[in-house]
Amino acid sequence: MTRKKRVILAVTTILCGALVLTAVRAHDVPRVATGFVSHTLCSAAFVSQVDPDEVYADTLDAMPGVGLIAWALDYRIDRETRQVTATLLGGAQSRSIYREGFGCYVAQGEDAVEDAVEAAPPPAPNEMQRAVLPEIAGDSLVAPDNPDLKLALDRAFIEPEQPPLRHTKAVVVLKDGRLVAERYAPGYGVDTPILGYSTAKSVISALIGILVRQGKLSVHEPAPVQAWQRPGDPRHAITVDQLLRHTSGLAMGSSLNASLASAWAPVNRMKYIERDMAAFAENAELATAPGSAWNYHDGNTIILSRLIRDAAGGHAADVLRFARREVFDPLGMRSVTVEFDATGTPEGSSYMLASARDWARFGQLYLDDGVGGGRRILPEGWVDYSASLTPGAWAGVGAGFWTNRGDSKGSRFRTSLGLPHDAFFASGTFGQYVIIVPSARLVVARFGFSGNQYEIAGVSKLVAEVIAATGGKRHVGADD
Repeated sequence: MTRKKRVILAVTTILCGALVLTAVRAHDVPRVATGFVSHTLCSAAFVSQVDPDEVYADTLDAMPGVGLIAWALDYRIDRETRQVTATLLGGAQSRSIYREGFGCYVAQGEDAVEDAVEAAPPPAPNEMQRAVLPEIAGDSLVAPDNPDLKLALDRAFIEPEQPPLRHTKAVVVLKDGRLVAERYAPGYGVDTPILGYSTAKSVISALIGILVRQGKLSVHEPAPVQAWQRPGDPRHAITVDQLLRHTSGLAMGSSLNASLASAWAPVNRMKYIERDMAAFAENAELATAPGSAWNYHDGNTIILSRLIRDAAGGHAADVLRFARREVFDPLGMRSVTVEFDATGTPEGSSYMLASARDWARFGQLYLDDGVGGGRRILPEGWVDYSASLTPGAWAGVGAGFWTNRGDSKGSRFRTSLGLPHDAFFASGTFGQYVIIVPSARLVVARFGFSGNQYEIAGVSKLVAEVIAATGGKRHVGADD
């Protein structure tokens, strides 16, 4: 065979393989779309208890390209059985089920998840815990105490004259550990659990940090994933640090954007079609050598979530007890719902709900260098580690948090908008933010359904205006 024929054969083989792969992934798209709709609306209806029709409309408005198939999507909410069924063209169908204490999950043909027990109630705090429990505010709504702060919050809720719209639902501001201002859209309030999407990744990072503090994990050693222990498996070299920083090299596509196009990514098959999400992620091949390239995708966090599940005891209820004991209870976070896949692994990449106040309480833990409720929760140095820039992460990502520290394209863009250089933050799709600004002793939690780069310009402006209104410093960074 001539060299020319060998080249033609190779190109033809590659093209045919790509076409087959595209066809396989296209086959997944309807169930990915219906799985996303059913799960999101199930959480809205039965956990947040907000208007699911409004959530559906706001979500579609924030997702580029989804309008092309929105006419074919339909959903039904069964409040008696606490299920949501979504269909596409009356064919592809997904069903999400709510269980008290565990939130919602996408059913994959089964009626109950593996860990079919009621969630244990949170343990009552002892007297010492009760004495030091951080109280950021009373039960009443906290209005801004000065006109500049009020104006900053007003602007965060004002819609622009032209789309994309902000759809802001909640803003909470903590200054020196006290709630100084908050505002909510109609239908939302101080106790409304709000879906944080990828802000959940930062909670997973905190739980990993606790396992490190307890000596059960080491960030720079290979992750103890059973599927990677076979001799010669190159994935054995993947470390916990690389999973936290999204440099594992696993071929799962990308989770950077929520759009119709993203439905083709294998990572979304994992989230909405696979019963055992972690097993699917662990079986992914390597696209790049571990540690050599940055690629943000939810598979990394799901693998970390399985490590937490196994270390906590192996079941969903064990994870809840561990998270409550180590993080939620000491911080006074009483509204949290962690959702799980069908095997009891927390869906820590996207599906965790808490009130805006509780999300802000979580941010305060990082503002206070990992100390909360009168004791050290995170290992010493974990906060700086989490906020340190990942080499090659052009968007400005650390270990479980996004960060303005270091020199990245994302940091330069955000600082130009007013977000201080020392800021770092939990971030979720559609504009969910828990922003920590150490130089101003400030935490700003913002939640909504925003397109257009997820309202980062508006949120950066909000933070800058809040800093000015509360007498904090601007643009004082970790490297200054």
